[in-house]
Amino acid sequence: MKPVVLAAEDREFLRLVERSAFGNPFSREREGLEREIVFSAHTDRPGAVDAPRVVRERLERFAGLGYARLSDFDESEQSSARAVFLYDAFHRVIQPFDDLIEGHARGVTSRGRIVFADEAIEGLQSRGFSPEESAHFFAIFYQLRRAYYFIERGLLGGSAVMQELRMRLWANVFTHDMVLYTRRLWSRMEDFSTLLLGATGSGKGACAAAIGRSGYIPYNAVNGDFADNFQRCFTSINLSQYSGSLIESELFGHKKGAFTGALQSSDGLFDRCSPHGAIFLDEIGELSPALQIKLLTVLQDRVFSPVGSRETHRFEGRVIAATNRRLSDLRGRGGFREDFYYRLCSDVISVPGLAERLREDPNELVVLVSHVVRRLCGVHSGDIAPRVLEALVESTGPDYGWLGNVRELEQAVRRILLTGSYASLPGEVGDADEAWLGLDAEGLLARYCSKLYERLGSYEAAGRRAGLDRRTVKKHVTSWATAQQGEG
Repeated sequence: MKPVVLAAEDREFLRLVERSAFGNPFSREREGLEREIVFSAHTDRPGAVDAPRVVRERLERFAGLGYARLSDFDESEQSSARAVFLYDAFHRVIQPFDDLIEGHARGVTSRGRIVFADEAIEGLQSRGFSPEESAHFFAIFYQLRRAYYFIERGLLGGSAVMQELRMRLWANVFTHDMVLYTRRLWSRMEDFSTLLLGATGSGKGACAAAIGRSGYIPYNAVNGDFADNFQRCFTSINLSQYSGSLIESELFGHKKGAFTGALQSSDGLFDRCSPHGAIFLDEIGELSPALQIKLLTVLQDRVFSPVGSRETHRFEGRVIAATNRRLSDLRGRGGFREDFYYRLCSDVISVPGLAERLREDPNELVVLVSHVVRRLCGVHSGDIAPRVLEALVESTGPDYGWLGNVRELEQAVRRILLTGSYASLPGEVGDADEAWLGLDAEGLLARYCSKLYERLGSYEAAGRRAGLDRRTVKKHVTSWATAQQGEG
């Protein structure tokens, strides 16, 4: 028998931490719960302590009262106690996990035994978790930290739309119910595909990478390592860069002799994708109906065959797709099959454009410029960013549309670092220089398409801006490139 019964205040504390432990870290609700945990310490200086420390100190007090393991708690309290033990264990490994993730992200950490794993797993077992559960939750901790790392660092900005986007991405990885996820869905997420919508350059690739690098990777207690490196868990392809005849081979691979030039067999992206990761299909609106049907088979049955082969290969990763077209345009014109759309749309996430973000929070420009400058110039670049920002604001004015979104902003920063200004350069769309005036109609269109393609990043996007189909744009871009080479 325990000497005391757990007080009502302590039971409420357990429930409070449970709600925080399974909450979305990018939500206002989670922020509020963490503050409540801090204030529950009844300290006169709440800013001097943080929530993990409060939880750790309360658990030490519980242990002194005879509540050190799951089995010590009443059955009605065990669910909450379980969450509190996991909360504490997770916060003990945040820093070593961050070091591990940053090392892998820089490519300087080789695979090997995770030195802090044994202590973390033994700590969970001492709380009453089984060895299998402990290894599973250690893998969940790794996944949680990777997801936070890539969502928080890859998608900057304090606007409301960016806060909502980060929340949506977290839910895409862990669902809205983390309890259900940790118990049932962690091994079944390949059945949940994602469609990202947004203008060219808005950051759909960063969103896809955050999802793809945040999948569950099992921990092997025997080897003392994870089953895969998250850097290999994300594979991407821009479908607008390939002709219809090449896309199928790029996606599914081909056997030797399958077509002219197939001198040897080759694996496609679906073969190379890790079972713990995801494949990102950018510009999915470019797929022909015939290829949509083949992809539909992958999404429904998880199988595919290389070009020229009857062999059946299995795909176990997630599928993330993106398009800069409006859904109504995709589906209304009949180019996007309804059955294909409904297999892609387990989650549809809209990525906001830069102009919308800056309307909500003008300070976001400061954050983004500082980030780009730091990436280009190194960590000791604090004196450079204000000068770049001043030149950018002077060059663009307050109502600049940022048609190229974040990608354009990055190039604007590069140009300012090179030239001191983001004013139009000779030869850009909109200039009235002699080079433009010396072109005939065909040359003018070729140059215009080339500049649109350079600015927007794909033939499809350039074609939409110019009112042309992508093949026509590609023809003009190629023509302009050939003419320039001839002049050179």
